[in-house]
Amino acid sequence: MMKSLTFGLVLALGALSLTAAHADSAAKPKRGGVVQSANHLDFELVTQADGASIYIDDHGKPVSVVGASGKLTLLSGDAKSEAELKPAGDKLEAKGIKLASGSKVVASVTLADKKTATVRFAIK
Repeated sequence: MMKSLTFGLVLALGALSLTAAHADSAAKPKRGGVVQSANHLDFELVTQADGASIYIDDHGKPVSVVGASGKLTLLSGDAKSEAELKPAGDKLEAKGIKLASGSKVVASVTLADKKTATVRFAIK
């Protein structure tokens, strides 16, 4: 009886340490933006003077945006604006949209393989 109780305690502690390790390994911004995960991918929204860029990584490796498309929706107070996301090198870009502190952003991205992800960001 004591052996099974000890074994159960060891298993429980092991599970807790794995959960803690996983929580600490959340993606960190590589390009100074805000990172959110969806569909097992990391999306980093980076504010630019004339719009925004979204970089997509899969376990730290860049995902090709060739053939990808999408839309960026900006919610700021009562105002709502949208911009098309287009491939630009290793990222998707939206031009003519101004991201400000306190804004909420929703990105809908469709990759070349037709997999779609919707990602929500909060600009600080």
